[in-house]
Amino acid sequence: MRAVVVDAVRGRPEVRDVAEPTAPPLGVVVQVMATGMCRSDWHAWAGHDEIVLPHVPGHELAGVVVAVGAGVRRWRTGDRVTVPFVCGCGRCDWCRSGEAQVCPDQEQPGFTHWGSFAEYVALHGADTNLVAVPEHVDFATAAGLGCRFATAYRALADRARVTEGQWVTVVGAGGVGLSAVMIARALGGRVIAVDRNPEALTTAGALGAEHTLRADGIDIPRAVADLTGGGSDVTVDAVGSEQACADAVLSLRRRGRHVQIGLLPPVEGHPRVPMARVIGWELDLLGSHGMAAADYPAMMSLIEQGVLQPQKLVERTIGLDEAAALLPVFDTATVAGMTMVDPAL
Repeated sequence: MRAVVVDAVRGRPEVRDVAEPTAPPLGVVVQVMATGMCRSDWHAWAGHDEIVLPHVPGHELAGVVVAVGAGVRRWRTGDRVTVPFVCGCGRCDWCRSGEAQVCPDQEQPGFTHWGSFAEYVALHGADTNLVAVPEHVDFATAAGLGCRFATAYRALADRARVTEGQWVTVVGAGGVGLSAVMIARALGGRVIAVDRNPEALTTAGALGAEHTLRADGIDIPRAVADLTGGGSDVTVDAVGSEQACADAVLSLRRRGRHVQIGLLPPVEGHPRVPMARVIGWELDLLGSHGMAAADYPAMMSLIEQGVLQPQKLVERTIGLDEAAALLPVFDTATVAGMTMVDPAL
């Protein structure tokens, strides 16, 4: 099969012919019909995650089951499926209670094993982790759910528990940030989107952001406080940088809730967070690490009803060769939505 292969940390990705995967016990092989390019893929390429080289990136995917391993009960060849980027073992207490996203023995395609920037991908723990894709949901839309959209949904609906009329400030309007804008608005939140990219802010406005702020040197926390009359009820760092996290935390009102979605790699030591404000204003700092397959039905229901429309977030679709060229510069790429990869192109 054709796949994007990385041989060294920060090395040049190349599209090569490699051996097709075989179905592991309790797992499946999926023909990849669509896979998303995410900032997390860039983090792995840049050496911020432990990966075994050579490596095939890619962790947001949807496709068709083409091989079923021993012991799989729920799935057959031909099934249309997607999967959370965190695949639980299916055996531990966390998985049995529906919290596979924090499974201590989790697998992550594109991180712990070869991922979906390829024509086929092997997935583990199929009965615990696979999610059926309805016929009327296209593969690109389904692939976008696996990391960014599902993470944003759980972050706002479950972790921060956004309610009608609450102010939600989203710092970063890439794929996960725009997902957060759409979801916060659907939950009844009043949304402020922050980004450096004017096109991304225009998209955020179209998705329901009541205000947009361009991060071009202005004092973001002061601007948010002025717009909201004292600060946001909920903030999200959808970038994963020291500045974005600090701006988000400092944009909260007293007793506010911050959700950290963007990864904060300790490139120059441990990232600094304004903990004095956290203590003095009794702020809640929440992490959100994807969403277990067991929690997908509520989100899928809103998608089927048209309340959530993740298909609006897909900005472009590229092939494997373009994906290999884009991956090393994805942290600085100007995007206003999700980039999908079709391995058949």
